[in-house]
Amino acid sequence: MILVCGAIADTVTELVCARLVDCGFDFRLVDLGRFPRDHAMDVSWSSGRPEGVLAGPGWRLDLRDIDAVFARWPGPETRAGHAELEPQQRLAAMSECDGALMDLLEELPCLVMNRVAGGLSNHSKPLQALAIERAGLATPRTLVTTDPDAARDFVQSLGGAVIYKSISGVRSIVRRVGKRQLARLALVRHGPCQLQEYLPGRNVRVHTVGDALFATAIVSDSVDYRYASRERKSAALEPTDLPADIAAACRRLARRLGLVLSGIDLKQTPDGRWYCFEINPAPGFIYYERATGQPISLAVAELLQSRSRAPSPAASVEA
Repeated sequence: MILVCGAIADTVTELVCARLVDCGFDFRLVDLGRFPRDHAMDVSWSSGRPEGVLAGPGWRLDLRDIDAVFARWPGPETRAGHAELEPQQRLAAMSECDGALMDLLEELPCLVMNRVAGGLSNHSKPLQALAIERAGLATPRTLVTTDPDAARDFVQSLGGAVIYKSISGVRSIVRRVGKRQLARLALVRHGPCQLQEYLPGRNVRVHTVGDALFATAIVSDSVDYRYASRERKSAALEPTDLPADIAAACRRLARRLGLVLSGIDLKQTPDGRWYCFEINPAPGFIYYERATGQPISLAVAELLQSRSRAPSPAASVEA
C-alpha cells in the first residue's frame, strides 16, 4: 500500500494524489492539513522497528502493509487542526504531532520519498555546498560572513557581479548586490550573510525521481526566475538534455543525501561550464510540469507503485 503524507491543499500533494488516482494505484492519505484531527496513530517500537496502525477518515492501515511513502510537510498556512488553541499552543501541538509522524517515517523499512534526514543539509547552504562539490559538481565562489569589510572586498573582487541569498532552508528571493545593499553592509555584523558570484547563462532545474531525471532549461531576464512575473519579466521553460557527467553527478548527489525525490538548481555559463547552487529536498515540481509537460508526477507515482506489493487494477485485469 502507498501512503501519502501531505496537505491536500498543497498543489504538489494534490497533483501526486491525482496522478495515483489516474493511474489506478491504491493509496491512503494522511492529510497533514487536518492532522492529527481526523487521524489516529497507535505505534510502538519492537526490535528497532515500528509496529502499529495509522488511521484516517474511513480507513485503517497496519504499518506492515505500507510499501512506499510520499511525504511533503506543509507550512502553517495549510493547517486547520487545533483551531481552538492559542497560536503558540497550536504551533506546539502541531509540532509535537508532526515530530511523532516524522520519527515513524524515518524508521519505516520501505521507500520514503523523502525522509526528513535526507533534507537536513538544506538548512545549511554552506554544508550543502560541500556535499555538492563532493558529488562532482562545481559551485560558484561564495562568502558567508559577518564582517562588513570582508563582504565589501568580496564584492569588489568580483567587479560587483554578486548576488545575496538565504543561508538556511528559509526561502529567499535572490537579488543582485547594488548600491542600496552596499550602503547597508554594516548590518551584516548582526547576522551572517551569504554572498555569491553572479554567473551569467541559462538556469537548469533538474528533478531526480529515483534514477529518473528531468532537466528543464529556463531562459529569463530575471535574476530569480521564480519571481519573474512579480518583476514583470518573462521566464520561458523547456525540456533539455544534460551532459552525461553532469547527469551522473546529479544522481550521485541525490543518492548521497538520501533523497529519492530532489530538485537541483544548475547554471550553464556561456563558455559551457556547469555550476550547482543547491538541492531542494521538497521541490515544487508542479511549476515545471505544467510549463513543459514533463511527466514528473507520473514518475513519482510509478516509483511508489513499483515498491507496492498490491497490484494496481490495471495489472489485475491484465493478469
